[in-house]
Amino acid sequence: MPFDEQKGVKSDAPPLSQSELNAPDQNAHTETPEITVQAPPEPLGPEDPFSGGIGDAHVENKSRTRILVPILLFFTTVLTTLAAGAMQEGVDPFRDPAELLVGFPFAVTLLLILFCHEMGHYLTAKRYGVNVTLPYFIPGPWFPFGIGTFGAFIQIKSPIYKKTALLDIGAAGPIAGFVVSIFAVAIGLQSSEIVPMSQGVGLIQLGDPLIFSFITSVLGKTAPEGYDIALNSVAFAGWIGFFVTMLNLLPIGQLDGGHIIFALLGRKHRYISMAMIVTLVMLAIDGWWGWYLWAVLTALMGVNHPPVVDGPEPLDFKHRMVALASFLIFILTFMPNPIQIG
Repeated sequence: MPFDEQKGVKSDAPPLSQSELNAPDQNAHTETPEITVQAPPEPLGPEDPFSGGIGDAHVENKSRTRILVPILLFFTTVLTTLAAGAMQEGVDPFRDPAELLVGFPFAVTLLLILFCHEMGHYLTAKRYGVNVTLPYFIPGPWFPFGIGTFGAFIQIKSPIYKKTALLDIGAAGPIAGFVVSIFAVAIGLQSSEIVPMSQGVGLIQLGDPLIFSFITSVLGKTAPEGYDIALNSVAFAGWIGFFVTMLNLLPIGQLDGGHIIFALLGRKHRYISMAMIVTLVMLAIDGWWGWYLWAVLTALMGVNHPPVVDGPEPLDFKHRMVALASFLIFILTFMPNPIQIG
């Protein structure tokens, strides 16, 4: 078997002539050089001595932060609501920290209402596979006229793809908070006194939503003319629950009411949001100045809503009933002039 000196390998082909050796290679200009791509290295596992655990530590730190921040905010809000409740009873908890316990009924009732509201959102979101954070409680001022908190919220960390999920998540919070508020008002009214208005029940006059008037009628706590109900701390916390429910169900932007309206009406949600902001300004002109603040805040948050994936098909009967229940709760808790000072 001849040895090919040009190739340096043994070959069965006959030797080439000089003319064949000098002929240009017809495929030389079309051949593509072989490119070798090196596969990326395998990621370092936690047991790898060179990994240093950096990635795991980063994930662990983020996980701890997601848990610790809500917990710290919650316990801070417990303290501020305890202080607010104590000061409503006429004691100064900063002279004697033990006096904080006087605010226990108010703090527990209010935090329970807010907790149930947020857990309604949280548990429903989890049922639909939506990634959400734990509730963040927001501490607030406890002096004067303060209630110790600005409420609570959860963050939605992943898209909501279905209208049914959007509606259920948006409605679950207000419905849960509304139910707990009813019990709080009913329990608190049992020990609330009816006093002459000349005697004075404080500088703050609270509005009477329809649901509050209904509860007082059922319990026989209706105040005659010239009298008013001096709410105790539990009933007052329940009234705040109605107030918070009303604000959240306003059909604006990405408030709970905005989610519900978007699930029902789609793009028409934007025009309803703008009309509602104008309505708030009109209410503020002759009524509660706080509507100005809400009009500005909701306008800054925006009247648009992220789209959902499923098409324009209408909601089924069950979800239309959920939307109707939410609308009725909004009517029952709505107060054109919720707070009057002086």
